[in-house]
Amino acid sequence: MQSDFEEFVQRLGHRLDKPLPGREAQVKMAPYPVDESRFEENLNKPSKPGGVMLLLYPHNGDIYLPLMKRPTYAGAHSGQVSFPGGKFEQEDVDLRNTALRETEEEIGVRSESIEVIGSLSELFIIASNFKVYPSVGFIKERPVFIPDAVEVESVLEVSLSQLRDTSRRGVEKMTFGNYTIHSPYFDVEGHVVWGATAMMLSEFLDVTAELI
Repeated sequence: MQSDFEEFVQRLGHRLDKPLPGREAQVKMAPYPVDESRFEENLNKPSKPGGVMLLLYPHNGDIYLPLMKRPTYAGAHSGQVSFPGGKFEQEDVDLRNTALRETEEEIGVRSESIEVIGSLSELFIIASNFKVYPSVGFIKERPVFIPDAVEVESVLEVSLSQLRDTSRRGVEKMTFGNYTIHSPYFDVEGHVVWGATAMMLSEFLDVTAELI
């Protein structure tokens, strides 16, 4: 499996150097209907830059990546499942560095153990006014996760095979005040993975479809 994983990573790195599907792939898992008017205040503000990490590793004869369930708090992404990541800080060299730093802080995988091979398309998250840059990296063996006690409720591990399994997907009706959306989602360990994370996973699946 190790040689297969290394070959996959090499081919993925080459693919990420080519034009990406971008919005066309992201919208497959986008909530609908789209009504940006409810976030009109954010539309008039400069977006905040952020970086997240899609961290690949071999495990159980498959390719896995970690997601994290955030705790309940007073914020736009309370209780949601996301990639490790966060906002750009002054000490960060770039958004790739943001993703590496946040991955170490949130799930305990050391930055120097991760090799970054490219990135997916940027995604603007209107609800929190973030423009997110998703880096793609890998580690040669399954890491020991050390979730941050404050920022992370649990780490979820999901395989590429599970993400490709359409029986693990659905659409959930969600109501926020007077507003209702229908959100496509991935079922990961019984958790609903929707919104921006699902949209980035959708592009990742499109990018890797020709590599499997």
